[in-house]
Amino acid sequence: MAKLLPTTLVGSYAMPDWLIDRAKLAGRFPPRVRAQELWRPDPHYLEEAQDDATIVAIHMQERAGLDIITDGEMRRESYSNRFATALEGVDLDNPGTALDRSGHPNPVPRISGRIRRKHPVQVRDVEFLRRHTDLPIKITVPGPFTMTQQAQNDFYASEEEMALDYAAAVNEEILDLFAAGADIVQIDEPYLQARAEKARAYGPAAIDRALEGVTGTTALHLCFGYAAIIHGDRPKGYDYLGELAVTRVDQVSVETAQPNLDPAELRPLHDKQILVGVLDLNDPEIETPDVVAQRIRRAMQEVPVERIIVAPDCGFKYVPRDIAYGKMRAMVEGATLVRESL
Repeated sequence: MAKLLPTTLVGSYAMPDWLIDRAKLAGRFPPRVRAQELWRPDPHYLEEAQDDATIVAIHMQERAGLDIITDGEMRRESYSNRFATALEGVDLDNPGTALDRSGHPNPVPRISGRIRRKHPVQVRDVEFLRRHTDLPIKITVPGPFTMTQQAQNDFYASEEEMALDYAAAVNEEILDLFAAGADIVQIDEPYLQARAEKARAYGPAAIDRALEGVTGTTALHLCFGYAAIIHGDRPKGYDYLGELAVTRVDQVSVETAQPNLDPAELRPLHDKQILVGVLDLNDPEIETPDVVAQRIRRAMQEVPVERIIVAPDCGFKYVPRDIAYGKMRAMVEGATLVRESL
């Protein structure tokens, strides 16, 4: 964008209580298999309710003054399961088990055959979003490395082979999402940080396969996990970040607020745009615009201002709606403070 310090969400916005049972959602790790019991509306009316919630999410982003709009991920029980369970090769009737990033076993897709994309999964989401805003739009998809870590492999000879087939499915989806009108497509890859050793082995290859032939603007989000779910001591720095410098992705979304990230960690990504996380979602207090501005300026020590995009640390999915909106407004006002001082 020509505008300096454009603002956007990482992807998700706060979900309304009339759409999803937030108490049930908050009491579990983000589901890897389908979890239809989380939705409040009758299944016959669920799509209409999700559409209405999406319109509300769009309106709240526009009202807050964001520059790049997402659909708020209102149709998803988690950031990954809607896409991951729509693929061929997944035995939906007999889930597997895998450890989540906190070391607990969770039901996950069980891979019983070759992973292939059967049909577009989120094209309607992009078309709906495009119809309801004139601003630039971004849509998110789960990344191949993360989906590999969130599955039980009962078919492939290696995780790397499985990740590359996931990547091929993601690639087909991304190409269709741009064709449907997306301005930016973001891959969500939190497990690159959580499983850094494996990520170094085959993460970049999987990412680049997912982006093969893609000409639109792409982003990649990696983080330390939802603050509402991952408790206790959280990392103060990334175990996997500079490795993304060699990948095809254009933008990298990084937590900097909650960990008080040393801006020197951003130095290896000198050719990328950086989505600088300036909202600490581990803290229920709404930041002041001055605090947001300080966090932007801290990143500017290493990243030229023309390569900074202002965003939250992570998704707003678990954040109460009033707090989410207040933090979003503070983010826009803080970016304005910095922009006007240049």
